[in-house]
Amino acid sequence: MPVILHTIQRQLTKLSPLERKLAERILSTPGEVIHIGITELAEQCGVSPATITRFCKVFHFKGFPDFKVHLASEIAQMGAEGHTRSSAYQDIVAGNPLSLIVEAMQANHLASIRDTTTLLDLTKLAKVVDWLCGARRIDLYGMATSSIIAQDFYQKLIRIGVNCTAFSDSHMQITSASTLGQNDVAFAISYSGETTETIDALTCASNSGATTISLTSYGSNTLASLADLPLFSSSLEKGMRRGDMASRIAQLHIIDILFTGMISNQFEDFVPKLEQSYNNVQHYRKKRGGQ
Repeated sequence: MPVILHTIQRQLTKLSPLERKLAERILSTPGEVIHIGITELAEQCGVSPATITRFCKVFHFKGFPDFKVHLASEIAQMGAEGHTRSSAYQDIVAGNPLSLIVEAMQANHLASIRDTTTLLDLTKLAKVVDWLCGARRIDLYGMATSSIIAQDFYQKLIRIGVNCTAFSDSHMQITSASTLGQNDVAFAISYSGETTETIDALTCASNSGATTISLTSYGSNTLASLADLPLFSSSLEKGMRRGDMASRIAQLHIIDILFTGMISNQFEDFVPKLEQSYNNVQHYRKKRGGQ
């Protein structure tokens, strides 16, 4: 099942009765929905056009036309790939031979990157890149596994001279967020989008006047609703999500895109700094015998 349809299915119980009625119609015949207008769909479902628009915004689309474009793209991609591949992520199975584990991990990671890529909005990505390039200071927030993603981004940004810090301690997140201002950016990472500490940090940063960005799994969640600009990774990973495997790869995929976009955007400024940091590390490692 495509990412959008899977997410609608997963969040059916969170929708209002009218929105749920609309969702069930979309899930039953998505191929038909992309070919009809908002008025016709509203009449078929017994809801108002305003309900359809509100439903689309719940799933972070600008409106019904935007929703149809993305859904049609997913359906077309599924048709082009055929039905030979499974859309389900492969879970951990007791006694699996190593050869199958290798295949499963490869399949999961490739699927996560592919599904995340279909969710990307190039206009939003470009705006995030501009914000990051122009920020006086960048705070990165993430707890547990999300802190690893934040640390990865921190290590990238520090190499090009960006003033940034990654915080995994909830008290330090609030302390730093309290000192941000209008020229600063707070970037919060949480797969669920419901991590209380991360939500508090981004809320504090926003109240301090900073521009806020979130990176969560696709769908309706608290962190995404708070951010000035939410980014999404694939939400299809199931089963033993405790391992945070494919979801971690998906989020790192977005981080790599943002980092590369920043360097491309300010190539003459960032590339010399990147080369200088690399050369200095090599110089001092050799000076100490590579230790």
